[in-house]
Amino acid sequence: MQRVTIHDVAEKAGVSLATVDRVLNNRPGVRAATIEKVRDAVRTLKYTPDVFAANLAKKRNYRLHFLIPNGPNAFMEDLTREAIAHAATLERERVSVHIEPIDAFDGHRVTGTLAILDKSVCDGVAVVAPSFPEVRAAIDRLQDRGVHVVTLVSDHPASTRQHFVGIDNLAAGRVAGRLLGRFLPGQPAKIGLIAGSLGLRDHADRYAGFTEVLSAEFPHLETLKVREGRDDNARTRDIVAKLLEEHPDLAALYNIGAGNRGVIAALEKDGRGSQLTFIGHELTPYTREALISGTMDALIAQDPGHEIRSAIRVLKALCDGAPIVEGQERIGIDIFLKDNLPDLA
Repeated sequence: MQRVTIHDVAEKAGVSLATVDRVLNNRPGVRAATIEKVRDAVRTLKYTPDVFAANLAKKRNYRLHFLIPNGPNAFMEDLTREAIAHAATLERERVSVHIEPIDAFDGHRVTGTLAILDKSVCDGVAVVAPSFPEVRAAIDRLQDRGVHVVTLVSDHPASTRQHFVGIDNLAAGRVAGRLLGRFLPGQPAKIGLIAGSLGLRDHADRYAGFTEVLSAEFPHLETLKVREGRDDNARTRDIVAKLLEEHPDLAALYNIGAGNRGVIAALEKDGRGSQLTFIGHELTPYTREALISGTMDALIAQDPGHEIRSAIRVLKALCDGAPIVEGQERIGIDIFLKDNLPDLA
């Protein structure tokens, strides 16, 4: 179907292109009766402005900053790689993407990074935000300075951020709980839990969903106290090794965050990798291999490429005052077993 243009609106309303442009952009100098004629034509023809073309004409630039955790977190490395790759395709649309590494476990440093941003350096920010009060306040102040903020992967709903780009982490935790409950037999069993930090909203939500399902539907399963590995592989490896030593009857492990390489290393060194049920998050070369070998039993994942593209679309829409297409921006939860693994690029 042929796209309705501003020329069609002008012809339908019986006015000039300049008059239509003034009405659409709320500029003065047009009589009320003429404004109504143009608006009637817009409604009748179901005209929607071509924001892309308009911004090209205005030479509009979008300066976007992505604050993504650094360190040996394979999923965050994938997120950064996707941001760099997608940014290279956006030159025609006059979008520049700057990636700023942060430490998601250091709320004060994240706050400091947010504090130095304003409209002179960027139009929109996507941040993997730790759920600390000082970070919430920094997001709110950045919004007050006129910069659009969306949270990425881990939400901060108490802030004034304008959108969250990521999966429903409460649902992801519930999925993990149900999978683990189905994998384990009906007799009582112990489950070890590892998180990066429950101070991260995504980890806290997954933990809440997981324990909610287990307590309601699998009460015979005992969850041990959460151990926090700060998404560090070496630290997580030591935590798992100690868990296996302290609980020789351990039946399962759920790794809520990153650090899967550490879990895998500890299980393979102990020799119980094929005996314990192990569920974790995010598809990486390491978790893929662990699923194939049988060290890992199931994986709950999100698509980093979709999240980057979604964050850019959302920030552009906010800059343009355009609507966000919720269905397009909904990030799905993937469940992988060894039998349905996709190829990794």
